[in-house]
Formats: sequence, C-alpha cells, structure tokens
Amino acid sequence: MIVVDTGPLVAAADRDDAHHESCTAWFDACDDEIVVPAPVIVEVCWLLARRVGPDAESEFLARLSGNDPRIEALSGVDYHRASELVATYADLDLGFVDASVVALAERFKVETVATINHRDFRVVRPSHRDSFTLVP
Repeated sequence: MIVVDTGPLVAAADRDDAHHESCTAWFDACDDEIVVPAPVIVEVCWLLARRVGPDAESEFLARLSGNDPRIEALSGVDYHRASELVATYADLDLGFVDASVVALAERFKVETVATINHRDFRVVRPSHRDSFTLVP
C-alpha cells in the first residue's frame, strides 16, 4: 500500500507539469494498492481547475468512479493527528493536506508515500518509523 499526495496526481494529469513523465510512468508501473486521502482530492481538483481548466478537473473526477485508487476518508483520530502535525511542523508550513497524508500513512503503517514534495516529507518523522520512503 502506498499513500499518495497531491503532487503526483496533478503531475500525471497535467502534461505541462515538470514531473508529468516520471509520475505517469510511476503510476503505470505501480503494483501496490494506491490510497488517496480524501482531502488530497479537493486539492488536486482545485489545482487542476486553476492550472489546466475544468475539463482536466472533470476528467480526473471521472477516473475516481471505481475503486482504484482507493479514496480514504479521515477518522476523528486522523484529524487529531493532522492537527498535531500541523502544529509540530509549523515552520515547514506543512498544512492540512500533507498532514492528512502522514496521518493515513501512520494509521495503515505505510512505509512509502508518493509525493514530489520531498522537502517537507523528508523532514516529517512519522510515528511508526524513522522516515518515509518517497516515490516516484
């Protein structure tokens, strides 16, 4: 299982994104279950609508109609943990969406996070391990 952050999803949908090729190739080759925190979906939609247009946002949403990727809602415990992470990493300006990625990864004891935000995710120390393995 891999928890996915906003960046790879936006890059895969936006052909003009600098990470488009690497993210598309990674998604195509990934054999693990992909889990996306529900808050990530909102951020992806906002960014796609702003950068690419409503057609890209609509196409992205249409791809979510099945169970791949798995969209995971946050629990009360996850919101509490996200609050702790936002406060702990305030100097990074971690933010709620990134904190939700960490909280879900912790809940599922996931080692790997798909993100292009290596700056923040290399600093964050999850509760279940020393660090995350970051892809792509």
